[in-house]
Amino acid sequence: GSLCQRIIERMRNYFGDDAKRITHALGVLKEADAILTSEPAASGLVVRAAAILHDIGIHEAQRKHGSTAGNFQEIEGPPIARYILQDLDVPEDDITHICRIIANHHNPRGIDTPEFRIVWDSDWLVNVPDEFDVSNQELMAGMIEKIFKTKRGKEIAKNIFIKE
Repeated sequence: GSLCQRIIERMRNYFGDDAKRITHALGVLKEADAILTSEPAASGLVVRAAAILHDIGIHEAQRKHGSTAGNFQEIEGPPIARYILQDLDVPEDDITHICRIIANHHNPRGIDTPEFRIVWDSDWLVNVPDEFDVSNQELMAGMIEKIFKTKRGKEIAKNIFIKE
């Protein structure tokens, strides 16, 4: 199958019976594809691979640090992603970029590429209902402006969370 399908397969195998994580990764990929249709990114592969693998460090974070907190995921995720991607012969420059996105997907520090912004927005589109009171329309409108980094991401968020 396509490279994207093979990355999905590896992610599924890695997460095993953790259906929650698999579903989340595929949800973020779906949003990333939606944003990619109208948001220019140099590399669709980087966006899709990072969307699929952004939380790949979560089990290792739990095992090593006793916590799934974002900062531990950011530490543990990149080496696992790198291993998977090297095994699939993804070009080294792309691997480096994907790993930088994974290493910053909770706390962006020093990365602001178009690919990063798309993955950031995609993750938030899936996570917003868990993090915010979506019934508070005023809060949601402000939050969307503040959190989302792409024009298309903001549009999708408004379509989902703002009831006209």
